[in-house]
Amino acid sequence: MILRVDRLQIELPMPSEPDPAAAAAVQELLGGRFGEMSTLMNYTYQSFNMRGRDKVRPFYDLVANIAAEEYGHIELVSAVINGLLTGTPTSDDPLQTPFKRVKDTAGLRHHWIYAGLGALPVNSLGKGWSGEYVFNSGDLVLDLLHNFFLECGARMAKIRVYETTDHPIARQMLGYLFVRGGVHALAYAKALEDLTGADVKKMLPVPKIPDADFPEAKRFIDRGLHARLYRFSPDDFKSIGVIWRGEHPQDGAKLEVRDGLPEEQGGPANPPEEPAVFAPGFHPEELKEMADHLMRRM
Repeated sequence: MILRVDRLQIELPMPSEPDPAAAAAVQELLGGRFGEMSTLMNYTYQSFNMRGRDKVRPFYDLVANIAAEEYGHIELVSAVINGLLTGTPTSDDPLQTPFKRVKDTAGLRHHWIYAGLGALPVNSLGKGWSGEYVFNSGDLVLDLLHNFFLECGARMAKIRVYETTDHPIARQMLGYLFVRGGVHALAYAKALEDLTGADVKKMLPVPKIPDADFPEAKRFIDRGLHARLYRFSPDDFKSIGVIWRGEHPQDGAKLEVRDGLPEEQGGPANPPEEPAVFAPGFHPEELKEMADHLMRRM
């Protein structure tokens, strides 16, 4: 089971202006082959299908626990896409061609034609995420090696999206995910070292540019988030500390497991209404009256 908390993992700045082209680029980090949908579903199905898990408990706990964090990453990237699309229409009046200025941009037309200016499980070209991106061989070493590769591929994509947009809401998210993705890559490298003796962590970071070189990531590193693995469960996955221990290979920070949610959390994702796409409806005030009426029953 997953316990869902209605808060983002970090606070995001409110966007001052829309950027549909940036939203399309960020979609790659959600629904691309190396996007957050892939990390979530790879680790989730590997944990579902892991056989003999009582004999390999620390490795099962590691994969299952990281899968839980990845759910929050999907939520965070989706919130950024919503933010980048907020304010895209030039008018609330559907008769005034409110999307005329963006019909030929590099943004995804799906965003305003079918998605109500929201995120979709697609890549930057609008191609849907596929279950074929899930790799689950059943062999523990091979699956962990794949997960290490997946995290490195995801980091490459994030850096290239960072190079594509300087929008503050996108870069805040990217800085955080550079750091948390680095934790996951290192965790899988350490797991592989424990299993095989191969010092996979010597390959990190991939690409060879430190997270601390990105100012949006450095603030999270300075707070120690690069050396911290959170345990996303009140009672389970307690053996992850058997793997996540020692020192961080880049700066010598002590690796630690913390129980519970990350200390710094944002508020709930709450994108504003967009009348031009009838979200949440053509007459939102009428919907609010209905909702207020239902809430009075509580």
